[in-house]
Amino acid sequence: MRLLLRKKLSMSAPNLSSTPLNHRHLHYFWVVAKEGGISRAAQRLGVAIQTISSQLKELEQALGTALFTQEGRRLVLTEAGRTTLHYADQIFLLGEQLQEALQARTAAEGLRLAVGISDALPKLIAYRLLQPAMNLPQSVRLVCHEGEFDELLADLALHKLDVVLTDRPAGSHPNLRVFSHPLGECRMGIFGTAALQASLAPGFPNSLNGAPLLLPTRDTALRGRIDAWLSARNLHPEIVGEFEDSALMMTFGRSGLGLFPAPSLLADNLEEQFLSLPVGEMEGVREQFYAISNERKIRHPAVEALRLGIGSLKLG
Repeated sequence: MRLLLRKKLSMSAPNLSSTPLNHRHLHYFWVVAKEGGISRAAQRLGVAIQTISSQLKELEQALGTALFTQEGRRLVLTEAGRTTLHYADQIFLLGEQLQEALQARTAAEGLRLAVGISDALPKLIAYRLLQPAMNLPQSVRLVCHEGEFDELLADLALHKLDVVLTDRPAGSHPNLRVFSHPLGECRMGIFGTAALQASLAPGFPNSLNGAPLLLPTRDTALRGRIDAWLSARNLHPEIVGEFEDSALMMTFGRSGLGLFPAPSLLADNLEEQFLSLPVGEMEGVREQFYAISNERKIRHPAVEALRLGIGSLKLG
């Protein structure tokens, strides 16, 4: 008898688990209940009266019960309708609170920009490249990661980074779908301590023969251009150090270990921070800068700002 009763109940009651609740239908019901009628609800939602009516019917069919009853020209909630309204109030109140919480968090935290900076890129150049993004009207929270080129591209592909700043474009790779955006280029010079500058500047570039020189490692884009420049002029300096990190190379240069290449536009900064002066310019040698992203068309506003060079950035 108990088994038969259960079978009859399952045949007469709607199978709610097989009919997922449609939140759009529930929202229409909620507005109708709050506005007191379908016509006013349709005006508030900007949809046709027929749309409201049909979606209310679909909701009632999904719930297996009537939510409204007609009393004259008025729609009145049934007992099931009042229960549904109670839960709908909680659902949509939570939705409003969620939006407010996220908006407040966004306003408090500002825009987050995770940047990978290639160790071959001069840090002073990275700072200048990032200035346009930091000058946006909205607050930007900058998170910088320094590393080797390939490691940064891998993190970019995994969406751990928004953009990678580097001195070369990304090569074609079957497992990486990234896009290189040129940011600019600048002239390159040779710098050294005051003592080295005084003795080598007058006869530059021939004075580089036998002179101590610090260079980037051979896997950097700039190194190939410098080697070609030296070879074309038949210059043979004494290479006393090779560095993956440009800042480390400049630090050794500050100690007087040797001359080093750097962007000419950083002359003032190099004198102040590394006590180094320009010895001469490598005519025709330029360092190039790129922003590499996962998108061909950049959507992140801070990345787009640095790509467009918003502000007073001048690479020379």
